[in-house]
Amino acid sequence: MENVNSIAPWSFSKAKAFETCPKQFYHVKILKEHPEIETDAMRYGSLMHEAAEKYIRDKEPLPEGFKYMQNALDALASFKGEKLCEFKMGLTDRLEPCGFFADNVWWRGIADLVILDTEKHRARVVDYKSGKSARYADKGQLELMALAIFAHFPVVQEVKAGLMFVVCNQLIKDKYTRRDQSWLWDKWMGTYTRMTSAMENEVWNANPSGLCRNHCPVTECVHNGRTC
Repeated sequence: MENVNSIAPWSFSKAKAFETCPKQFYHVKILKEHPEIETDAMRYGSLMHEAAEKYIRDKEPLPEGFKYMQNALDALASFKGEKLCEFKMGLTDRLEPCGFFADNVWWRGIADLVILDTEKHRARVVDYKSGKSARYADKGQLELMALAIFAHFPVVQEVKAGLMFVVCNQLIKDKYTRRDQSWLWDKWMGTYTRMTSAMENEVWNANPSGLCRNHCPVTECVHNGRTC
C-alpha cells in the first residue's frame, strides 16, 4: 500500500500530473479524493495496447478495428532480439533495479515493448500512443524508460526509443547511451525534488489553464470553472 505521506513510488505519469497542476495532483493522486473515470479515448487506448501486446507476444491476429497497426507492428517484430511486452520495471532510491511491487520500490514504469539484442549490447523500447497527433509528444517517458533499462540490463549500452503514434502513423524517436545517465538523472531528480518539496511543505499551488473549466474534478479549487 502506498504511503499518502510520500511521493514514492513515482512514475512518468505522476510527474506529468504534478507539472500540469500540483493542486489537482494532490487531490487526485495523493489523497485520491476523486476517482479517475475512464473515458472513451482511454478505453480505446487500453484495447489498442492489449491488441498490440497479443500480436507481438502471442502472434494472435489483430482485431478488425486494429488491423491498421499491422505494418508497424510487423516492423517491430522483425527486429532481432528478445521481445518483452508490457515489461514492468522498478527502481530503488539508490537507482538499483527491483521488483515492480517490491517494498523498497521508489520509481515504477511499464514499457509497452522492449526488444533486447544482447549480442549488440543494445535495446529498443517502444511506447504505443493512440492520440490522433504527435504534435505535443513528450519524450520524457522515453528518457525514464531508457534509464530503467540501463539499470535492469547491465549489458545494454545503447537504447533506441520511440513513441509510436499508431493512428496518425508517426514515430517520435530518440537514442540514449550509458553516458547520458548522469544528465538525465539530474533532470528527473529535479522534478522529483519539486514533488517532494511540495509534500514536505504542504504547498500544492494551482496551475490554472484552459483545462480547469469542465475537465478538472477538483471543484473546491478557486480556478475550477464549475464553481464560478
